[in-house]
Amino acid sequence: MNKIEHIGIAVKSFETSIPLFEALLNTPCYKTEEVESEGVKTAFFQNGPNKIELLEATNPDSPIAKFLEKKGEGIHHIAFDVTDIVAEIARLKAEGFTVLNETPKKGADNKLVAFLHPKGTNGVLVELTQEV
Repeated sequence: MNKIEHIGIAVKSFETSIPLFEALLNTPCYKTEEVESEGVKTAFFQNGPNKIELLEATNPDSPIAKFLEKKGEGIHHIAFDVTDIVAEIARLKAEGFTVLNETPKKGADNKLVAFLHPKGTNGVLVELTQEV
Protein backbone atom coordinates (compact mmCIF):
# COMPACT_ATOMS: atom_id res chain seq x y z
CA MET A 1 0.00 0.00 0.00
CA ASN A 2 1.38 3.35 -1.03
CA LYS A 3 -0.44 5.93 1.12
CA ILE A 4 -3.77 6.86 2.64
CA GLU A 5 -5.76 8.00 -0.40
CA HIS A 6 -8.72 9.49 1.46
CA ILE A 7 -10.99 9.22 4.46
CA GLY A 8 -14.66 8.59 3.69
CA ILE A 9 -17.33 10.21 5.86
CA ALA A 10 -21.00 9.23 5.66
CA VAL A 11 -23.37 12.21 5.83
CA LYS A 12 -27.13 12.61 5.71
CA SER A 13 -27.17 15.68 3.46
CA PHE A 14 -24.73 17.38 1.11
CA GLU A 15 -26.85 20.53 1.51
CA THR A 16 -25.48 21.04 5.02
CA SER A 17 -22.31 18.94 4.94
CA ILE A 18 -20.55 20.43 1.91
CA PRO A 19 -20.68 24.01 3.30
CA LEU A 20 -19.63 22.71 6.72
CA PHE A 21 -16.52 20.97 5.33
CA GLU A 22 -15.71 23.90 3.02
CA ALA A 23 -15.65 26.15 6.11
CA LEU A 24 -13.80 23.61 8.25
CA LEU A 25 -11.09 22.89 5.68
CA ASN A 26 -11.06 26.41 4.19
CA THR A 27 -11.18 24.91 0.69
CA PRO A 28 -13.97 24.29 -1.83
CA CYS A 29 -15.36 20.92 -2.76
CA TYR A 30 -13.53 20.12 -6.01
CA LYS A 31 -15.75 17.35 -7.33
CA THR A 32 -19.14 15.72 -6.83
CA GLU A 33 -20.09 12.49 -8.50
CA GLU A 34 -22.80 9.84 -8.33
CA VAL A 35 -21.94 6.14 -8.30
CA GLU A 36 -25.32 4.72 -9.29
CA SER A 37 -24.30 1.09 -8.80
CA GLU A 38 -23.63 1.81 -5.10
CA GLY A 39 -26.55 4.18 -4.52
CA VAL A 40 -24.27 7.00 -3.38
CA LYS A 41 -23.19 10.54 -4.22
CA THR A 42 -19.65 11.60 -3.38
CA ALA A 43 -18.08 14.99 -2.73
CA PHE A 44 -14.30 15.41 -2.58
CA PHE A 45 -12.12 17.93 -0.77
CA GLN A 46 -8.34 18.32 -1.12
CA ASN A 47 -6.54 19.69 1.93
CA GLY A 48 -2.81 19.70 1.28
CA PRO A 49 -1.84 16.10 0.52
CA ASN A 50 -5.01 14.79 2.19
CA LYS A 51 -8.43 14.07 0.70
CA ILE A 52 -11.83 13.78 2.36
CA GLU A 53 -14.74 12.06 0.62
CA LEU A 54 -18.29 12.78 1.80
CA LEU A 55 -20.82 10.03 1.03
CA GLU A 56 -24.57 10.66 0.76
CA ALA A 57 -27.03 7.84 0.07
CA THR A 58 -29.24 8.11 -3.01
CA ASN A 59 -31.09 4.87 -2.36
CA PRO A 60 -32.59 3.67 0.95
CA ASP A 61 -31.17 0.18 0.37
CA SER A 62 -27.61 1.34 -0.34
CA PRO A 63 -24.68 0.45 1.93
CA ILE A 64 -24.35 4.12 2.98
CA ALA A 65 -28.05 4.38 3.88
CA LYS A 66 -27.72 1.23 6.00
CA PHE A 67 -24.56 2.58 7.65
CA LEU A 68 -26.28 5.88 8.49
CA GLU A 69 -29.30 4.06 9.88
CA LYS A 70 -27.15 1.84 12.09
CA LYS A 71 -24.33 4.18 13.14
CA GLY A 72 -25.29 7.71 12.14
CA GLU A 73 -23.02 10.22 10.46
CA GLY A 74 -19.28 9.81 10.80
CA ILE A 75 -16.18 8.11 9.47
CA HIS A 76 -17.17 5.31 7.13
CA HIS A 77 -13.84 4.07 5.72
CA ILE A 78 -10.16 4.68 5.17
CA ALA A 79 -8.91 4.26 1.61
CA PHE A 80 -5.39 3.26 0.65
CA ASP A 81 -3.82 3.85 -2.75
CA VAL A 82 -2.33 0.71 -4.32
CA THR A 83 -0.33 0.23 -7.51
CA ASP A 84 -1.88 -3.11 -8.55
CA ILE A 85 -5.26 -3.74 -6.92
CA VAL A 86 -5.57 -7.32 -8.21
CA ALA A 87 -2.15 -8.26 -6.79
CA GLU A 88 -2.97 -6.48 -3.51
CA ILE A 89 -6.25 -8.37 -3.17
CA ALA A 90 -4.40 -11.66 -3.71
CA ARG A 91 -1.74 -10.69 -1.14
CA LEU A 92 -4.30 -9.71 1.47
CA LYS A 93 -6.36 -12.86 0.92
CA ALA A 94 -3.18 -14.92 1.40
CA GLU A 95 -2.63 -13.03 4.68
CA GLY A 96 -6.10 -14.10 5.82
CA PHE A 97 -8.09 -10.90 5.25
CA THR A 98 -11.66 -11.15 3.98
CA VAL A 99 -12.17 -9.17 0.79
CA LEU A 100 -15.77 -8.04 0.28
CA ASN A 101 -15.45 -7.78 -3.51
CA GLU A 102 -12.69 -9.92 -4.95
CA THR A 103 -13.16 -8.37 -8.39
CA PRO A 104 -12.38 -4.64 -8.29
CA LYS A 105 -15.25 -2.40 -9.35
CA LYS A 106 -15.44 1.16 -10.66
CA GLY A 107 -15.67 3.65 -7.84
CA ALA A 108 -15.72 7.43 -7.66
CA ASP A 109 -12.87 9.75 -8.65
CA ASN A 110 -11.68 7.55 -11.54
CA LYS A 111 -10.65 4.63 -9.30
CA LEU A 112 -10.96 0.88 -9.20
CA VAL A 113 -11.96 -0.15 -5.68
CA ALA A 114 -12.22 -3.15 -3.39
CA PHE A 115 -13.10 -3.35 0.31
CA LEU A 116 -11.83 -5.43 3.23
CA HIS A 117 -14.34 -6.69 5.79
CA PRO A 118 -14.07 -4.63 9.00
CA LYS A 119 -14.26 -7.74 11.20
CA GLY A 120 -10.69 -8.52 10.12
CA THR A 121 -9.35 -4.97 10.45
CA ASN A 122 -10.27 -4.03 14.03
CA GLY A 123 -13.65 -2.65 12.96
CA VAL A 124 -12.32 -0.37 10.22
CA LEU A 125 -13.74 -0.65 6.71
CA VAL A 126 -10.66 -0.50 4.48
CA GLU A 127 -10.93 0.50 0.83
CA LEU A 128 -8.22 -0.24 -1.72
CA THR A 129 -8.05 2.21 -4.62
CA GLN A 130 -6.14 2.15 -7.88
CA GLU A 131 -6.09 4.98 -10.40
CA VAL A 132 -7.69 3.93 -13.70
